Amino acid sequence: QVQLVESGGGLVQAGGSLKLSCAASGRMFSTYAMGWFRQAPGKERELVSAISWSGWNTYYSDSVKGRFTISVDNAKNTVYLQMNSLKPEDTAVYYCAVDSAYYTGDYRRNPDEYDYWGQGTQVTVSS
Repeated sequence: QVQLVESGGGLVQAGGSLKLSCAASGRMFSTYAMGWFRQAPGKERELVSAISWSGWNTYYSDSVKGRFTISVDNAKNTVYLQMNSLKPEDTAVYYCAVDSAYYTGDYRRNPDEYDYWGQGTQVTVSS
């Protein structure tokens, strides 16, 4: 079993930056994928970025591409999401999650296919 804890959220003005962290405990494998999702009230949870535990492959949604950077530090069992040039539409609760069924190829975007979730961290971007 894997446990995840997000941190780093907060209130920031448009154009500002935040760095989210997701600390994992439990056994992680190089074939796992780590995803960052976000969800605003009344909206669907959406995948914004993902990375293999090996760190070699990354994914970004079109809405965050060029502004967000995902990375993994295996020694610290931690995945990061550096968020720059934040926009009000980025406001959401951000969750990290593990897809233990991932092996290679495209990352799965359906939240139901992810096995473990953190508690979420609120990101609010003011205009």
